[in-house]
Amino acid sequence: MSENAIYATGKRKTAVARVWISPGTGETTVNRKPLNEYFERETSVMVSRQSLEILELADKYDVRAFVSGGGHSAQAEAVRHGIARALIAEDNERRKTLKRAGYLTRDSRKKERKKPGQPGARKKFQFSKR
Repeated sequence: MSENAIYATGKRKTAVARVWISPGTGETTVNRKPLNEYFERETSVMVSRQSLEILELADKYDVRAFVSGGGHSAQAEAVRHGIARALIAEDNERRKTLKRAGYLTRDSRKKERKKPGQPGARKKFQFSKR
């Protein structure tokens, strides 16, 4: 990692992404693998790069991300959140654009816990009147 790299953390569900951005050629690695190799689905690749593409900075920064927890979609959104936070840490003028796009808001939705006396979080056992 270069000395002028900017660090930020992104989260979604149980996925946590630690992201470093530094000036470069647009190379993105996730867990030491190229972005296209780590995320097999094209939508996940697109989602993880949205923060850079909305500001037209996709080829100006190298991104190194280490992500754990959650599934592929949540991990991609956590990377997007981390990149957005790192971009505003470097230049606060970008905040308005990223905030309007919704990339700075931490999506706090998580799976609801199972309740006792029920088969799931909301579902009830079958009721028989007689």
